[in-house]
Amino acid sequence: MQLGVIDIGGTSIKYGIATEQGELSHLHSIPTEASKGGPVLVEKVKHICDQLLKDSKLEGIAISSAGQIDNIHGTVVFATDTIPGYTGTPLAELISQHTGLPVTVENDVNCTALGEYWQGAAKGVRDFLCVTIGTGIGGALFLNGKLYTGTSFSAGEIGHINLYPNGKPCTCGNTGCYEQYASSSALTQLVEQKFGKAIPLEQFFEMVKEGHPDALDLYTQWTADVATGIGSLVHIFNPQLVLIGGGISAQGEFLLQGIESSLSKKVMPSFKKPLSIKIAENENKANLLGAARHFLNMNPVT
Repeated sequence: MQLGVIDIGGTSIKYGIATEQGELSHLHSIPTEASKGGPVLVEKVKHICDQLLKDSKLEGIAISSAGQIDNIHGTVVFATDTIPGYTGTPLAELISQHTGLPVTVENDVNCTALGEYWQGAAKGVRDFLCVTIGTGIGGALFLNGKLYTGTSFSAGEIGHINLYPNGKPCTCGNTGCYEQYASSSALTQLVEQKFGKAIPLEQFFEMVKEGHPDALDLYTQWTADVATGIGSLVHIFNPQLVLIGGGISAQGEFLLQGIESSLSKKVMPSFKKPLSIKIAENENKANLLGAARHFLNMNPVT
């Protein structure tokens, strides 16, 4: 079986072809241009499907998407104004009508978790949390061997845990949300405020590694906020694994050491023994793999 796999992110749309064994090929990406809105985005996805169908015989389309997703019907339950007019989009239905193929849609961070459970760092782990740190913070809950999506398909919005009451305003309408302090965009703002100019995060991390005092102080502050949010989740769910994904996960072991050092001071001893923290292995491919895995779960191969 070959599937067209598509990952709709806020910045880019990645796509390719996946087999039922989890092999990926024909990988490409295009800009999302999210500000142009949901209807334009749908047309982009249709165009991608047309391209994929020219290259290969496909038996379905599997989509990973930003936003809260009804993963049974493939509808966008809610999306922020990052993609205007996307809320309520019956994405699976629209793409199925266009292609004549079965289509599934799942939330992007849930796809990260599914991809890593199938072909990555969470293989064989029945209870884990997936935390993606990027422009915002996303989350997925994998409990007792299954994704937990909640009553209205919206579980895992950990970026909106309240970290500081009456803190910074958030795009969700509340204040003091986790992602306003612990995301990569929050770190970028902190760095600019501290040094009076914009510094790429890659350069900032090099400064930390070199022992620059101000950079070290800022990094310690940021990792403490990251660890505070993770610590709260650990105390609620008692997972075996916390999986870190998102763009900032490219820092690998260096990032893990900073988070683990702070987290060890915040978590009760009884939660530490079974707990490990890992970086997602499949990077940008995890969502494509997870989308394929969701399709296969919804349409078992006989």
